[in-house]
Amino acid sequence: MGKREKFGSRLGFILVSAGCAVGLGNVWKFPYICGENGGAAFILLYLVCLVALGLPILISEFAIGRASRHSLAKAFHDLEPANTRWHHFSWYGIIGNYLLMMFYTMIGGWMINYCFRMLIGNMAGLSTEEIGEKFNSMLNSPIEMTIFMIITVVVSFSICSLGLQNGVERITKIMMILLILLMIMLAGHSFFLPNMELGLKFYLIPDFKKMFDIGFGNVLFAAMTHAFFTLSVGMGSMEIFGSYLNKSRSLTGEGLNVLLLDTFVALMAGIIIIPSCFAYGVKPDAGPSLLFITLPTVFNHMVYGRIWGTAFFVFMSFASFSTVIAVFENILSMTMEVFGWERKKAVSINIVLIILLSLPAILGFNILSGIHPMGPGTGIMDLEDFLVSYNILPLGSLLFILFITKKNGWGWDNFLEEVNTGDGIPYPASIHVYVKYIIPAIIIIIYLKGYYDMFKGFGPKVLAFWMTVAFAFLALIFSYTTNQKR
Repeated sequence: MGKREKFGSRLGFILVSAGCAVGLGNVWKFPYICGENGGAAFILLYLVCLVALGLPILISEFAIGRASRHSLAKAFHDLEPANTRWHHFSWYGIIGNYLLMMFYTMIGGWMINYCFRMLIGNMAGLSTEEIGEKFNSMLNSPIEMTIFMIITVVVSFSICSLGLQNGVERITKIMMILLILLMIMLAGHSFFLPNMELGLKFYLIPDFKKMFDIGFGNVLFAAMTHAFFTLSVGMGSMEIFGSYLNKSRSLTGEGLNVLLLDTFVALMAGIIIIPSCFAYGVKPDAGPSLLFITLPTVFNHMVYGRIWGTAFFVFMSFASFSTVIAVFENILSMTMEVFGWERKKAVSINIVLIILLSLPAILGFNILSGIHPMGPGTGIMDLEDFLVSYNILPLGSLLFILFITKKNGWGWDNFLEEVNTGDGIPYPASIHVYVKYIIPAIIIIIYLKGYYDMFKGFGPKVLAFWMTVAFAFLALIFSYTTNQKR
């Protein structure tokens, strides 16, 4: 396998890690959630939750990676005490990364598709209904979606094939810098839109009355949930970058840098999107309709809208590519360690595998649209997203926290020694009880609430069944991590 690769610079590590965290949810979901939950009042709660919940889990992944010098495929093997079986959970992370890419590559393909459409003026002058028809036409074309998915997969794996420093780090640094510059340009343009002050007021002015009308508990839970999911923790996507990191800096400061950059992108996305929607009287919906129907309509009303629309979807493509490249690097490292492959062999095999695995999500919108795996109105992508977002991420994060705090795991003292190695902000040893008991409790609440929200509309019997499944998974994890004899 040769010597372990390392990042060429601290900036490279921060930008690549942040690139993984900066997903499409930051852009199409955060602004709307923020505005609907009290604007800046929600942002304040969100930032507190990000530091209190997201940061400790992020740092735990970095620490496990740096201490083991392996991906999640081998990290538990190296750090677990003798005669324990934490390493069995390695497969959990491997499966999670593949599951995520089974639909994320398709969505990345949508972004490239819309870059091209905006550039050639494919939607210029169309009404909202006509733009909606264009989006539906794309979903109904498995060939079109497959072509753009393959472009996403081949380009991303080609970058990874060049290695950590020459490929992943170098290209992602350029991409993230361009992404930030594009965001600043697009955000600056928002200040010159008509009625932009209404959008900024909706987004950034604290509305405590709205927050308490909704219910403080509901807003707090929304902030907690988004803070948890935004950093992509729980399946080793961050752990891998810790394994490439040297020991010159303590991990608390590095985690904070990644968190700040991820938050900056989310906040700036709101400044780009919300004033644009208010300027032209359209609802800033969350989800795909915002990106692929609402915003193209907005760009059609703008002076030089075709240019601004192209720039926006270039920015969105960079956001999706940064995540895909990061996860592909994790998949490559895992398969190289498990099977002993060289990088080029791992790339060639995984290109074919990911393309094949991405097809069900694509076909779920057309040829296989009659399959409703989670009830009426759901598709194959919904099932894949549910497995990742509602299971892999929360349960994986719970496992990381248990591993660093339990005596039959890696243990708190070993974790502290690793996380505080190097210059920078020390990790407070005094929060041991909080990390060991409170964070797992919060994760469990988020996990169970996610199941409840997902299935409450299907009736009490269906809800009871799935809540039983959720409790069974939790019981299995706690049983398995408490009784650690082989």
